[in-house]
Order: sequence, then C-alpha cells, then structure tokens
Amino acid sequence: MFSFDSYRRQWTGNIRADILSGLVVALALIPEAIAFSLIAGVDPKVGLYASFSIAVITAIAGGRPGMISAATAATAVLMVTLVRDHGLQYLLAATVLAGLIQIGCGLLRLGFVMRYVSKSVMTGFVNALAILIFMAQLPELDPRVVGPLTYVLVAAGLAIIYLFPLLSKAVPSPLVTIIVLTTLTLALGLDVRTVGDMGALPDTLPVFLIPDIPLTLETLAIILPYAVAVAIVGLLESLMTQNLVDELTDTRSDRNQECIGQGLANSATGFIGGMAGCAMIGQSMINVKSGGRGRLSCLVAGVFLLILVVGLGDLVSRIPMPALVAIMIMVSIGTFSWSSLGALRTHPRSSSVVMLATVAAVVYTHNLAIGVLVGVLLSGIFFAAKIAQLFRVTSTISDDGRERRYLVEGQLFYGSVEDFMAALDFREALERVVIDVSRAHIWDISSVQALDMAIMKFRRDGAEVELVGLNAASETIVDRLAIHDKPGALDRLTAH
Repeated sequence: MFSFDSYRRQWTGNIRADILSGLVVALALIPEAIAFSLIAGVDPKVGLYASFSIAVITAIAGGRPGMISAATAATAVLMVTLVRDHGLQYLLAATVLAGLIQIGCGLLRLGFVMRYVSKSVMTGFVNALAILIFMAQLPELDPRVVGPLTYVLVAAGLAIIYLFPLLSKAVPSPLVTIIVLTTLTLALGLDVRTVGDMGALPDTLPVFLIPDIPLTLETLAIILPYAVAVAIVGLLESLMTQNLVDELTDTRSDRNQECIGQGLANSATGFIGGMAGCAMIGQSMINVKSGGRGRLSCLVAGVFLLILVVGLGDLVSRIPMPALVAIMIMVSIGTFSWSSLGALRTHPRSSSVVMLATVAAVVYTHNLAIGVLVGVLLSGIFFAAKIAQLFRVTSTISDDGRERRYLVEGQLFYGSVEDFMAALDFREALERVVIDVSRAHIWDISSVQALDMAIMKFRRDGAEVELVGLNAASETIVDRLAIHDKPGALDRLTAH
C-alpha cells in the first residue's frame, strides 16, 4: 500500500549522498548513451534525450529507489532492424507502444513472475553482465586505436577509485577520478580519446513531438513485434536489476510499480525523440557503491545529464575516456560474484550448470532475455528431474493373493508417470486392485491420463479397481479430466 511518508523519505532520507552519486552517474551515462545510439543506428541525441527522460520519470514513478534507468544496449540492439528498414519515426512509435505494454504488465501485476527466477539464474545474470560491461570497454583499450598513455591513465584512475576511500569517503572516488584525470589531461595537453570523440552532443533541449507515422493497421503490424520484444527485455533487465539492488541495500521494493514506472518513462520518451530504455545494472552499481539510495540520485543523474550535454557540452566533451573506462572496470569487478567461482565446487552440479549456461548464453548472444530464458528452462528441467526422483510406488498383496494395494508416494506429474506405470504389474491375475494416492499429489493432465490408463488396463483384465486417498486439489483435477468412469472410456483413451 502506498504511504506518502515512506515516499517522502525516499526523496529526503539521503540527500547529500544521492546528489553526489547522481553527479557521478550522469557523467558515466553520457558515453554509454552515445554508444547505444550508435548501436541502434540513430543520432547520439536520441540516446541522450532518452537517458534524461527515463531517469527522471523512473525516479518519480518507479518502484525501486536508487536504481538508475536510461537508454541501454539491451533495448538498442532490438531496434537496429526497425531503424534500418523504416527509420527513426517508427522507432519512436515502437518506444511509445513498448511503454504502454509495460504499463499493462504492471497493472496486471505480472511482477510476480520474478519469483520463479532461481538464485543460480540471478548469479549467472549478474556475472554475464559484469563480463559484458568489461567487454564493452575493450574498444577503448585496443592498442591499434589508443596509445600507451591510455593504459597509464586507466591504471591511475583505478588507483584513485580504490585508494581514495582510505583517505576520505566524503566524496565518491569515481567523481574524484573524473575530476583529477580531466584536470591532468587538460593541464598537460595529453593526447587521449575524450567523450567528444564518441559523437556530437546536443545543444538544445528536447521538445514534444508526435511520431510522424501513418496510423494504420499496417504500421501497427510493423512496430508491434519490436515493441513487445523491447517491453519484455526491458522489464526483464529492470526486474533482475531491481532484485540485485534490493539485495545490496537490504530493502524491498515494488515490482509492479517498477513495471508501471518503466512503461511511463518509455512512453513519454518516445514523444520527445528518445529511444526505449530500462534499468542499467552498471550505472545502478555505480550509484549504490557511491552512496546513492534514494529517488533523488536518479533524478539528479537525469537532470545533470541534460545540463551537462546542453549547457556544459564543451567541458564534458573533454572528459578523457580512460577515466570513464576505469569507472566501468570498477563496476565490472564489483558486479561479478567472485564467490560463485568457489561455490562451483560445493554447490549442487545442477545449480552450477544453470549458472554457467546463463553466463554463456548471455555473453554469446549479448541478449539478456535469451540467457535468462535458458537458465530458467534448465532450472525447471533440473527441478522436475529432482522431484521425480523423490517419487516411488510400493505394493502389498492380500494373503489369498486376490487383492493388491499400490501405495503411491510423492509428486505424480509428467516427469514421474513413466516410473508410475513401470511399477504396476498388469500381467498379474487379480480380482481387486487398490491404488492409494493418500501420500501423493496429482498435478497435470499427464498424471491423470496415466491413472486412466492404469485403471483401464486392470479393468480390461477383469480386476475391480478402486482409487483412494485423493486430496482436495488432486480430486478436483481428476474429476475434471479423468475419463476412466465414463462410457466408452477405453476407446477414447486409446484414441489419444
């Protein structure tokens, strides 16, 4: 339930640290937003305007204080084909539609699906993102592009980041790194790549505009697949990042509200010439590690980003890329779950396989949705196999050898029906068979069909069959789906 006092504290409970961390995040957002614009094949201002808009709106309407949302690579790569084939206006329209879909997901309270993402998938997601963040810095460390001086400045930046907190924690060390390295390069006239080399920064404020596209079903057919993909991937990355920030800050947040906040941000962004975005794990880690905890940090990041690129563009363009590379390497190192490497020897093999498969899929495809889907599917398969192993069927026969009682224990579902059928002896000449499921639970149509088949086979051979011990839930599904007591049951069963 919404509480005004709680919402107010999310703005005012950490003002100084939120402002300082927001400044650091704003500086780190600039090269990222430009790079993501280039990935999507649009002008850099599209990504910069989007980062401003999304950060500000999610700060106000999102469900996770302290989490940074902006233009991202995860959504940018999905728009490449749309921009190439139809142009920028269709991208803006798809962004608006993606936002509306996300709002719908929030209103339908679909945030609960995150509870089905296992810890192994979460760890794989985090480790994969850490690797991708580091890999994204490699072009700025390519010896064919940069000189030895770049490596010296990156090393100096890392030294400041990790050593400055030993002297003082009053100012975030990433901010100190940017100030010191920028001052040093300007004072000494060092020849290194700067933010300005990434692309031209916009010099005007964004303005409201309606995407210039025909309002037809044909247009909807073009943008809908992209909008759905962006909405799903955006929510997936946002909710996974939200879980991570929840754990790091030991707080809880509202997943459904985050869905609505992300949707509002994307829809509004499409009307000011921006591309779709979502939560950014790298910038969120920068924010949290710099002390940002409240909504103000995200608002400051968005507003200061716009001020920097529009009002102070000449100064920002001179920030050396080695400073930002050093910060992102720090984020990569801090994001990676190093303890998960040691846990490979102690955790169950299935958990380790899920984690490694998630990492491999994300890194190989650069698609978070595919990686998480692989992890979730493997988790489901391993879980089903594990539950199936806990299933057993035992039997006893009466003294006169005319009646056999089968006791079914465990979960009867598609993964255990084969063992269930194998445990029954249909060749035995019996007058009566009792199938006792008082210690079992019947889950799905596969298990109901197996019961039907077993009962019908025993009856076909002349035995009287009784099914006993159904709990309420099992009785409901059996009454609804079973056919063994219906006319023509054997013929209908064999027809399947």
